[in-house]
Amino acid sequence: MSIARIYKPAKTAMQSGLAKTTYWVLEFELKAAKRTDRLMGWVGSQDMQSDQVLIKFATKDEATSFATKHGLEYQTREPAERAIKPKSYADNFRPDRIMGNWTH
Repeated sequence: MSIARIYKPAKTAMQSGLAKTTYWVLEFELKAAKRTDRLMGWVGSQDMQSDQVLIKFATKDEATSFATKHGLEYQTREPAERAIKPKSYADNFRPDRIMGNWTH
């Protein structure tokens, strides 16, 4: 049996909100490398667990208790904290602003 990974997904670069980052995910690691099908060109593998099993949980505790209940080896990865710097558009026009490169 392969090792299960429990993690909280990061937000994509294409979204500014945190809509798909509120849940925890349990998925299995690959047992074998993926390979390209010669006829169709699709990428796949023989490992059905890693390709198709992805379980979402509301909390980390639910995910870890599910893994221990079913006898799965698992690794947890804590999410990285975001460093949010408050910005204001008006700061661009302050008189005490340190001059940088202007584009106009």
